Amino acid sequence: MLQLQKWARFKRVRLNKLIIKQLISINLELLAIEEDGYHIFTQALINGKPARLLVDTGASRTVFDADRIRNFLNEEDQQPEKIDKLSTGLGTNTMESHSLVLTEFSLGETTFVDYQAVALNMEHVNQSYRMLGFPEIDGVLGGDLLHELKALIDYRKKEVRWRDENH
Repeated sequence: MLQLQKWARFKRVRLNKLIIKQLISINLELLAIEEDGYHIFTQALINGKPARLLVDTGASRTVFDADRIRNFLNEEDQQPEKIDKLSTGLGTNTMESHSLVLTEFSLGETTFVDYQAVALNMEHVNQSYRMLGFPEIDGVLGGDLLHELKALIDYRKKEVRWRDENH
């Protein structure tokens, strides 16, 4: 009987550790692009200012539009600096990329401080959205952060959720 009580006490402690982790979720917006296709968008905060992001699980990195990111920078933020290495993706073979550090980048209640970011020219993407009558995007939420957060996309609830390891 004593062993069973010890096991039960151990089990409660383990469960309490799991319960402590806060469940975070952010809303998704699904927009039909063609008859059978959708693009997924969400909101984030860059230095406390709302930003619109395309959610792209196939994108290897979270990136920001090189022109639009300037609207979010504080005086103490580093200005984007050109990276010698060319990036691929977003419908082009190679493009110039820039690095910068964002003071704060928040997804829901999860905040990344001094976030090392990459900025690319996304004018061709935003031009396509303008032609479709959709709002422009400030960046792409990519597979790197979705993987780091161990995020789950729930299409039925139209949300992305994860457990915040810091709470």
